[in-house]
Amino acid sequence: MATKLIRVAAGQNSTLSHLYINELFQCYLLEDAVRKNKIAGVTAIPTGDFRLKLNTAAAMNRDYEKRFKGLHEGMIEIDGIPTFDLVFFHIGNKKEDTKGCPLTGHYWANDGKDFGVFNSTQAYKLVYPKLLDLVKTGNDLIQISNVSWLHDDFLTPKKK
Repeated sequence: MATKLIRVAAGQNSTLSHLYINELFQCYLLEDAVRKNKIAGVTAIPTGDFRLKLNTAAAMNRDYEKRFKGLHEGMIEIDGIPTFDLVFFHIGNKKEDTKGCPLTGHYWANDGKDFGVFNSTQAYKLVYPKLLDLVKTGNDLIQISNVSWLHDDFLTPKKK
């Protein structure tokens, strides 16, 4: 089973990604901008292979337990990322909502500078059980990459 987060487009301070599970597109993701040097809360996670795990201790978990009764069993965390902690798949619409985490969305828009994702809660409800199942069955590897033509230099926002 392969889970992939593939970055497909860069805004000034945001990155649009696709989430695939078993080669099937699941939803759009919004991330912060890719940067060569990490800036806390405004930098996308680096490319590489990581593990998904269930986090039941983080404060966000309590909010999601209330909001998603009967669905939520813990935050799905991307684990093992150097210099990043508590990176969760969660809901949100714009770059200010991410703080380094991937936000789920059914569709996207660009305001001319940055991306946003929308119908985030619906996308989260669709993808959460699938990610949870991957964690529970030990198929917890996630590959984070850029489309082949979208290299790190392209993803790094340019100074004007």
